Amino acid sequence: MTPLALARLLQLCSQALPVGSYSHSQGLESAIEREVVKDEASVSRWIFDVFEFSMKTSEIPWMLSMGAAWGSGDRAATMSLNDEFLATRESAELRAASVQMGFSLRALLCVLPDLPADTALALPLIREPSWPCVWSAAAAAWQIEPREAAMGYLWTWAESQVLVAMKAVPIGQSAGQRDLLQMGRKIAEFADNMDWSEFNARGPSGEVRGSSELYSNFSPALAILSSQHETQYSRLFRS
Repeated sequence: MTPLALARLLQLCSQALPVGSYSHSQGLESAIEREVVKDEASVSRWIFDVFEFSMKTSEIPWMLSMGAAWGSGDRAATMSLNDEFLATRESAELRAASVQMGFSLRALLCVLPDLPADTALALPLIREPSWPCVWSAAAAAWQIEPREAAMGYLWTWAESQVLVAMKAVPIGQSAGQRDLLQMGRKIAEFADNMDWSEFNARGPSGEVRGSSELYSNFSPALAILSSQHETQYSRLFRS
């Protein structure tokens, strides 16, 4: 990975990125309201479970598949993958959160001077850009390899979840850092054990060959809690 690509990845992962991630709990606030999550240990368990059963088996493969499509230059494939990903969101809030953050990142990228012209022209054509779609566009444009893109994406998600827990459980800063330390180990293990060749073998339309078995999202409790959050009386977060 080049130093410039690393710098761009760090920028994408920064909490200073103006995409509104701070306003979404991704269902965690509902779990806190119902005391499924109530302390440091349960925060860690929640993050690990969502990582295990949703992020690494569904959202990450979707993001990387979109990255492969961006890299191949097939915009029809990119749009199709984006629509398919949005169709997998289990609740209105989870879908809305992905689209809101996607819109915000797209708006930012389109005013930055370091985006290739073809990407800048293609992004506005997507009616409802999802977060992984726009993230993968930036990663492909800035030549961030799939392995590093996935690690950065997961770190940003995990850090946002810990920040939600610090505000809403609440847990202390040291507890939050302990949870992040553990999550960092999980992300590193995932990166070491993943077959990254799957995401470099691009088909004629930008798809990832043989990737269908990588998509698996079975997280019914997350879906139920997210749906319950839609009618939660008192809340800090939009999702």
